[in-house]
Amino acid sequence: MRLPSRPAVIAVLTILALSSCGSGAPAGGEGVTLVIAANSISGGKNSESADWIKRWVIPNFEQAHQNVKVLFRPSGVDDEQYKTKIALDLKSKAGADVIDLDGIWVGEFAQAGYIKPLTDVGGPAVDSWEGWSQIPQAVQGLGIFDGKKYGLPQGTDGRVLFYNRTLFKKAGLPDPWQPTSWEDIFAAGGRLKAAGVPVPIQINAGTAMGEATTMQGVLPLLAAAGSEIYTDGKWTGASPAMKDVLGFYQRLYTSGLSDPMLQQEAKGRDKSFAQFAAGKIGVLAESDYFWRSVIEPKARVAPMADRDTAVGFAKIPAKRPGAAIRGQDFASMSGGAVRVLNPFSKNPKLAWELLAFMHSAAATKAQLAGQARISSRGDVNGEVLHADPMLEYVADEVLPITAYRPGLAVYPQVSVALQEATAAIVSGRSADEAAAAYQTKLEGLVGGADHVAR
Repeated sequence: MRLPSRPAVIAVLTILALSSCGSGAPAGGEGVTLVIAANSISGGKNSESADWIKRWVIPNFEQAHQNVKVLFRPSGVDDEQYKTKIALDLKSKAGADVIDLDGIWVGEFAQAGYIKPLTDVGGPAVDSWEGWSQIPQAVQGLGIFDGKKYGLPQGTDGRVLFYNRTLFKKAGLPDPWQPTSWEDIFAAGGRLKAAGVPVPIQINAGTAMGEATTMQGVLPLLAAAGSEIYTDGKWTGASPAMKDVLGFYQRLYTSGLSDPMLQQEAKGRDKSFAQFAAGKIGVLAESDYFWRSVIEPKARVAPMADRDTAVGFAKIPAKRPGAAIRGQDFASMSGGAVRVLNPFSKNPKLAWELLAFMHSAAATKAQLAGQARISSRGDVNGEVLHADPMLEYVADEVLPITAYRPGLAVYPQVSVALQEATAAIVSGRSADEAAAAYQTKLEGLVGGADHVAR
């Protein structure tokens, strides 16, 4: 359910935020310095975020907190270089007070002791923060590890099924279209194939697609089959749910509903974008990035002048109604970044005030700067996304049912193993064969069968 738009509430929150006396500020006129670190830099990587921190966050927070100086430590480097730098800072009990992290690093940093739950650092004020009520529980999961909140989620995204309305009409399929089971997807694929559509269904597979195979294909389908890749301290191996996913892929190729060559080409994903824009793909699984950046009418990747009328979107259905994770009828996967507190901050409560301020409705809206982008906050989404039905749909319908990748160091290797399993299917191996090979590979990666659930 969409959280209602509250422009008046946001305005009040702005006033309160800017007029706050800052209870964490020191008494007696003694000054305090807080530092924000992010992998963004004006004129370079993530420039808009850097400009927002310097031009909006810092002056407004300092105005509301006497005797507090906020500094920004920018970076504009490769993500792994940034990750290494932050890890070294925290390992030596140094670094910024508020730190940007990729959500996929949270578990790894938590296990290493580099970050701690927000309440352990910021105190009781964390639990009473107004923002929690505006962030869907599923979205809060981006900053949660082992049931504890380590970070506040920034913007996020969601995976859906995009479909070509013109091709659907040609095939005699309904529009709007919302499959309620995997059988509905295959039925639509069969109708599209009969209507002469070159590629009825495109769901990324294989190693050439890289992480796109895992995030746009395997993990959403796994969630739709009722499982996540890491749960209760164990990795999902050749379980019934995983075999269902690999069986889904096998059926795609044995039924001739997908193009195996597309999955093996070095630039197969880009080619799939172009083919969808050209009306050669009926259904394509992707994130909202596809809508706002790839086929956006003025974009340079694969622009569609008629995108708003020719492209439909639907939630990814459970294998059968109610069979997805949490007993849901539909599933998705999301990614995104979080902001965390340095557990070694000399001013932890004031650092929490800064972090909460950066995730207030006013700050979030200022960061968007008029752009239609999905934030983690329902009140802001309700106000800024009404002009874009697709992004509003993701915020309203998809984010409440989404899930996230586990933020553990071995995950990238597990992801490759999943990609290899789907590549085996594309090459003609059976789902059972691919599952057995994946199980063996997974056990070697995560330390043995004791760490794998079947």
